[in-house]
Amino acid sequence: QVQLAESGGGLVEAGGSLRLSCTASGRTFSTYTVGWFRQAPGKEREFVAVRTSRDIKYYADSVKERFTISRDNAKNTVDLQMNSLQPEDTAVYYCAARGATGLRTAAKDYNYWGQGTQVTVSS
Repeated sequence: QVQLAESGGGLVEAGGSLRLSCTASGRTFSTYTVGWFRQAPGKEREFVAVRTSRDIKYYADSVKERFTISRDNAKNTVDLQMNSLQPEDTAVYYCAARGATGLRTAAKDYNYWGQGTQVTVSS
């Protein structure tokens, strides 16, 4: 079992930056693939970024070159650095984990979810 908790959301102006952090419980966190997803009002949850247990990174086209996912297994954290934020990045951001290797971008492939953190970007 893994429990996840996000932090770091907030309100920022367009062009600004935020850093989200996902903290996990569990001794075997390093073996999990961890992804970030987001859900805007009235829209489906969408993939943002993933870092696998083998340290492979992958990003959605909409955030590539602006967002960076990093991982510290010693601290059981996976962070999402978000730069050049735009109003369309406004959403609730969730971190998710799956207890298997392999890069996955579909929400249905993740077993564990945090409660989410709100990111609001004003124009």
